[in-house]
Amino acid sequence: MNIMFSSEVIVTLALAGIIGTAASADIERTDRFVELAGGERLLVREVKRRVDVPGRSAVLLVHGARVPGPASFDLPVEGGSLAADLAAEGHKIYILDLRGYGASNRPPGMDGPPEGGAPLARTADAVADIGAAVDAISGWSGDDRVSLVGWATGGHWVGAYASENPKKVERAILYNTLYGGSDEHPTLGRGSPLDDKESPGTFDTAAFGAYRLNTRESLFTAWDKSIPAADKSQWRDPSLAKAYGDAALASDPTTSARNPPSFRAPSGAMADSFELALDRRQWDASALSMPVLVIRSQLDFWSRSADAETIAREAPNAQLVTIPNATHFVHLDRDRAGRAAFMSALLRFLRT
Repeated sequence: MNIMFSSEVIVTLALAGIIGTAASADIERTDRFVELAGGERLLVREVKRRVDVPGRSAVLLVHGARVPGPASFDLPVEGGSLAADLAAEGHKIYILDLRGYGASNRPPGMDGPPEGGAPLARTADAVADIGAAVDAISGWSGDDRVSLVGWATGGHWVGAYASENPKKVERAILYNTLYGGSDEHPTLGRGSPLDDKESPGTFDTAAFGAYRLNTRESLFTAWDKSIPAADKSQWRDPSLAKAYGDAALASDPTTSARNPPSFRAPSGAMADSFELALDRRQWDASALSMPVLVIRSQLDFWSRSADAETIAREAPNAQLVTIPNATHFVHLDRDRAGRAAFMSALLRFLRT
């Protein structure tokens, strides 16, 4: 696989040997809370080496539409903690739970049934939460600017924040992220379950309500379908899959109140994603004045090539990396299924 010296780089496994692991690093974790003006609290987990490494930036990880931060980025199994692997390289890592997710406060609309409510936690809400976290992290770490990593809808939210606050962002990494460049999407756009059949081109608020309920099984439907092997364990460690499901369910104190057990996730991310799938952009990539890394998995079912290529073309200082035969969940798959290539690209970019 060749490396192309243009806006797009096809990553190989050449740098796999530089990747640290959670098991070998002297890592400590601290759960912190950021107080918001309205009295709400945001969880921000700090993951770092016990001895500081000079010259390494603070990095904030932002989760996607369903699964909260620690369950997405800090699982207690080998290969399950992006946070620990980045911390092993000397970065101070911070993991955010946005409002409505995990250990952060839930909006009042999530206390009752989801039906009839407007989708909660839209882009403006996420941008406000990221801003509160970045300001707190700057104080904790001593870094005036923080690097941001966003996965899927988290990448969309990171892009929106960074476009409005470029002076607070050291570097931005967006992976498997919707943005625009096409108004066609096979699973999220027109004719999809998100589309209102009575009013095509409109998000189906009645079907999704204020929030969604997610079972363990629902976490693996699209993931399994995108893995190009009958034996999914070739691509994904079964112990990691169990830890992912366990952590997602444990993130909501009401999970066991339902049968089957299910955790809540605000529907705002799906409303945002529906609009992006129709090329209704919510931020401007040309405002990303910081270095930007756009990563896309070749087998991603969420983002499109057009999304990644459009961000890379419009952002003034961007590079695009495509990981061959990798899935949407590349940071949770096995090293040989794309994780090593993903980590290599990410670490190289953060060191530049």
